[in-house]
Amino acid sequence: MEKPGCVRQGLVRLPPGFRFHPTDEELVVQYLKRKVFCCPLPASIIPEIGLSKYDPWDLPGCPESERYFFNIREVKYPNGSRPNRASASGFWKTTGKDRPVVASRTNQVVGMKKALVFYRGRAPNGCKTDWIMHEYRLAGTGSEACLFPQRKNSTLSSVVRTEDWVLCRVFKKRRPAKVPAGEEFGGFIDFLGRRGAESGGEPESEPSCVTEACDEDSAGSEASSSQSPGET
Repeated sequence: MEKPGCVRQGLVRLPPGFRFHPTDEELVVQYLKRKVFCCPLPASIIPEIGLSKYDPWDLPGCPESERYFFNIREVKYPNGSRPNRASASGFWKTTGKDRPVVASRTNQVVGMKKALVFYRGRAPNGCKTDWIMHEYRLAGTGSEACLFPQRKNSTLSSVVRTEDWVLCRVFKKRRPAKVPAGEEFGGFIDFLGRRGAESGGEPESEPSCVTEACDEDSAGSEASSSQSPGET
């Protein structure tokens, strides 16, 4: 059982004080690209999992921190290309537009970043949760060669296409704590006449998952979902 404040990342326990906090470019170039072309990784810190087999709260690692995984995207239908984003308790839904990941030195697009939100239930209905996923994929893998020394006797499986490999960052969005009514100004009297639970008034009710406004994820995107209702 993990202790509070655990620093486990993937399947590797980092020393106290160390954190795995890579940039988008580092995730794409140093980890995903190396993984796709069977090249040595900087560290064996990102495990490979079948994402559809897990709900976000059951993923390996410490749920209080960001978790990173390699995943091979599954298709929803045998003869289609739409990815399967469902799990046992819900589904991942894309939000906003895909964003390019640009190399800082060459100013070239090396990958794409997709933001997704997890919903409980089944599409097209579902209850939005605070679980967020950033999915990274390579750009232009068809003609590129590995720029790093490959492992001996390593071959890229012909069964898995390079574009099917993705790297996922999963985390739970933190909501700001609500300040009790009447305490907004350090305990001064609320001159608007509002009263909280401590003064005998009725506390404000929490919005349900059906009527809650659709706030955007922590990626900062204010665009609507990039898919039509029912798509995941």
